[in-house]
Amino acid sequence: MAKVLLVNGSCNEEGCTFTALMEVASALEKEGIGTEIFQLGKDAIRDCIGCGGCRKQGRCVFGDDSVNRFVEKAKEADGFVFGTPVYYAHPSGRILAFLDRAFYSGGSAFACKPGASVASARRAGTTASVDVLNKYFTINRMPVVSSNYWNMVHGNTPDEVRKDLEGLQIMRGVGRNMAWLIKCIEAGKASGVACPEPEEKIRTNFIR
Repeated sequence: MAKVLLVNGSCNEEGCTFTALMEVASALEKEGIGTEIFQLGKDAIRDCIGCGGCRKQGRCVFGDDSVNRFVEKAKEADGFVFGTPVYYAHPSGRILAFLDRAFYSGGSAFACKPGASVASARRAGTTASVDVLNKYFTINRMPVVSSNYWNMVHGNTPDEVRKDLEGLQIMRGVGRNMAWLIKCIEAGKASGVACPEPEEKIRTNFIR
């Protein structure tokens, strides 16, 4: 069975972001796609320092092992949903630190697999937050999953999120579109259509 990993980038494990992710997960499961919510929780997550150790060791060198556990799960996953609360019109610091390290140390686990970002806010800052998370997908050859509006919910509590009927509909759309794209990719593979091989990277370190 195909499987999607949903990352809760909030320290509140059953808060507003979790409520949005559960709506996505429910829609995925109705389409026959398995789901798992990966909780970042309340423990400190240190940021990437660009040390390059992961290139030598094949894994992130830091001791908080949540990143390496996630990358191992990502290798077997077929799609991803990254959820975040909005802090000062940007994603939570913990999900940014987490994804920086995950994508630097395990980028091949994500390539050519669909990804969706979801933002939860009391009022505003959601589109800016979704834009930041989408960049992880576009820099790593991942199809970006949309819905019928921007992928966001509004509310200050889980109960308020559940009253955001449009937001919940958008979350279900994310789940259905994610399921459709995963099935299209599976059908393509069965017909001999593989993920395109990337060219060797060219790094231009100046702008004229």
